[in-house]
Amino acid sequence: MKKNSLKGLLTLLGLVLLLIGGLAGCGNQHRSSTSNSSSTANRNQSTVAKIKKRGTLRVAVFGDLPPYGWVNSAGKRVGYDVTLARRLAKDLGVNLKFVQVNANNRVDALNANKVDIVLANFTVTSARKKVVAFAKPYMKVSVGVISPKNKPITKVSQLVGQNLIVTKGTTAENYFTTKQTNVNLLKFDSKTQQFNALKNKRGIALADDNSYLYAWVKNNPKYTVGIKSIGPKQYISPAVKKGNHSLLKWTNHEITTLTQAGFFKTDYTQQLQPYFGKEVKASDIIIN
Repeated sequence: MKKNSLKGLLTLLGLVLLLIGGLAGCGNQHRSSTSNSSSTANRNQSTVAKIKKRGTLRVAVFGDLPPYGWVNSAGKRVGYDVTLARRLAKDLGVNLKFVQVNANNRVDALNANKVDIVLANFTVTSARKKVVAFAKPYMKVSVGVISPKNKPITKVSQLVGQNLIVTKGTTAENYFTTKQTNVNLLKFDSKTQQFNALKNKRGIALADDNSYLYAWVKNNPKYTVGIKSIGPKQYISPAVKKGNHSLLKWTNHEITTLTQAGFFKTDYTQQLQPYFGKEVKASDIIIN
């Protein structure tokens, strides 16, 4: 009788221990799941809710790229992208903080949570789609090539074996690196540096987005856009951090709303048209 009682007691004790272990495991699993969810939420500091709570939208822009984003003689930030940034902040009901970037650190600024959104003439590419989330486009563009008028470059074959100036992290750099490997690239960190290099004759030509090349040569009449378009037509879009579904959804809706309201046509007329020559039409740039 005692033997059977002892055996029953041991069996019961084993069941209790097993039950306690299972509950502890569930608790740990719950805590782990909760911790992971909390950690993910904490890493994403740029949801619409958090931006509104913070009261500030942080936008990455260029500081030396007329007519898209630059600081004028009065010390004010102006340009096509800058005007869009101000409208986004207004429609979100928050203040605006500009964060100046170069082409090659736009992604880093997002991933380091220094900015919420990039509006720095950011061209959509398949490679960039792997590291950032692009919203709907608000402008179209392609790569162009400028050169001195007295030694114009009008076809790619003239660039073979020659030095071509580009900015790091741009679609021009990517295009010539992957599609025109027999061209020597001189790479610079900023737009100011690349245009100075062209003036100093460090390369026979310069490649970049054709839209602001048109603007640049209008103010520098010794140069010409000898190759107006090379490679596929591409698009400029706002970019947010991957996984930021909240801000991406809001931005997509905002781009649609602004397009229907004629915002981009007005922005083009005020910010871009005065800087372009007759070669460029509104329909070449804006998306209807």
